[in-house]
Amino acid sequence: MLSISRACTAEDFTIGSELCKAFGAWDAEACLDYGIPSEVVIAFFHGEGDEALAAKYSPDDAPFLLARWHGEPAGCIALEPFDDIAAEIHKFYVASSFRGRGIGRALMQAILAEAIKGQKSMLLVHTTIYMRSAVTLYEAFGFARCRPFRDIPDAIRHTEVFMKRPIRAAHDDCR
Repeated sequence: MLSISRACTAEDFTIGSELCKAFGAWDAEACLDYGIPSEVVIAFFHGEGDEALAAKYSPDDAPFLLARWHGEPAGCIALEPFDDIAAEIHKFYVASSFRGRGIGRALMQAILAEAIKGQKSMLLVHTTIYMRSAVTLYEAFGFARCRPFRDIPDAIRHTEVFMKRPIRAAHDDCR
């Protein structure tokens, strides 16, 4: 059975940090096939520990969601304000042993529900070409590629994918 809840306690953020570390390890390995040094990816995307996660994702407008499968930590996703009109999805990860069970789709639905509660009108995503399943899922939820919305190191520029969609879009009920 799948449950999704907002991280609230120190234990929740420790679990979230462990999932993010697993995500970072996967990303650091996957980037090697594209000539990217692992340390660049880790430093740019995966440097936060549980205390930093708790500080960043505790405000009302910055939810960090945890997915559990029969009580076991299975995945996470976060939303952070980007600017006056947009929020950005971060930390989207489903542990490899839990993939193929609809957890990623459920996390996307849950974070969209959180985004709709806020005042922002646009959702942003910064991902990479080698995260094919994530890109496909984002597209299924109405995200379209867009111009880069942040500066990125030259070492990773050739793999980066930027996407956006209105928060209230026709794909809100994707299943």
